[in-house]
Amino acid sequence: MPKINALQKPISITAIASISSLGISQKEIWNSYLENKHFLSSKTFLNKEVWIAQLPEHAKTAIATLRASDQKYKSLDDTVLYAIYASRQAIKSAGWNAEDNFGINIGSSRGATTLFENYHESFLKYNTSETLSSPTTTLGNISSWVAHDLQTQGPEISHSITCSTALHSMLNGIAWINSGMCTKFLVGGSEAPLTPFTIAQMQALKIYSKNKSEYPCRALDFKKTKNTMVLGEGASMICLEDGNTKNAIAKIIGIGYATEILTHNISISSDAQCFQKSMTMALGHLKPEDVDVVVMHAPGTIKGDTSEYKAIENIFKDNTPALTSNKWKIGHTFGASGALNVELAILMLKHQEFIGVPYLEDEVVPKKLKTIMINAVGFGGNAVSILLSKN
Repeated sequence: MPKINALQKPISITAIASISSLGISQKEIWNSYLENKHFLSSKTFLNKEVWIAQLPEHAKTAIATLRASDQKYKSLDDTVLYAIYASRQAIKSAGWNAEDNFGINIGSSRGATTLFENYHESFLKYNTSETLSSPTTTLGNISSWVAHDLQTQGPEISHSITCSTALHSMLNGIAWINSGMCTKFLVGGSEAPLTPFTIAQMQALKIYSKNKSEYPCRALDFKKTKNTMVLGEGASMICLEDGNTKNAIAKIIGIGYATEILTHNISISSDAQCFQKSMTMALGHLKPEDVDVVVMHAPGTIKGDTSEYKAIENIFKDNTPALTSNKWKIGHTFGASGALNVELAILMLKHQEFIGVPYLEDEVVPKKLKTIMINAVGFGGNAVSILLSKN
């Protein structure tokens, strides 16, 4: 694994937009971050009450309006509609037009979970498949529909790299821009995993929160004795452009990636070797003390949180930055989580205010907010680290 930074040219982030339990506009989302509370709620799945992070009612209304706006959209999964909604907002903010022929790379860990479950239930009942069961559940469905909606003629890519999907989308967009084959790329992730089967899968892994305390998900609490992961839904889209643009809201100054050798289907080493490599690569020639904050992946599980923390300690040693996570607030949004972490980083850089975790004791608060690292990793130990700086 190379130790140097893989960036070949400056990359600017010119817009970001999202939809999640925090809301639908950047102003609303920032105000939600400022509130010292979580945005999780309880819902019944298979006759059991579980914690989830779902869209607020006004966001659900916005998605319902989008679905009704086009006859073709009525058969699409929420993952696609979330992506379309956030993508429209992002390119509007960046000032992009269809004529720019920008590229699109949007991924999802699970994809069309609701449609899959509904279509399969129908298949078991009637022993035949519905007409649209295949085209509406294929992996490429998200990026292709976003490209259709935005009318861009640029390249379109979809993928699933579990929970690091969105940050891998960023890597792909950067690679296309580095190659000179594209000057603009829309990247991100979308996830709508709040379905009975998906939640049952997480419960089978014994990582889902049963916590009845004030904070159901205790991401970054390294003293917890039980796993506390909570699922959330949402999408986040990021506009990447070649060079140092005047309208940049942040600059990408480092990227890193690595994959661990598996010892188990969901394994990660106790000191997250994959993160050590990805963070080292993202740092490049920068000094560890130059990083002010790390937005951790920290899913709220015992092993996931502690292994990432050990990796950070090994890389930064006595210069460990301030650490934070948004999963205690919005749950784990699987393939969208990395892009939502990027959004938190950009908002902190913009407003020059650190968003911490309220239940942590002796939490370190950064003295400045100039450089932030964002981490993501998924099943299979596929880690990505992105380093952002204030424009």
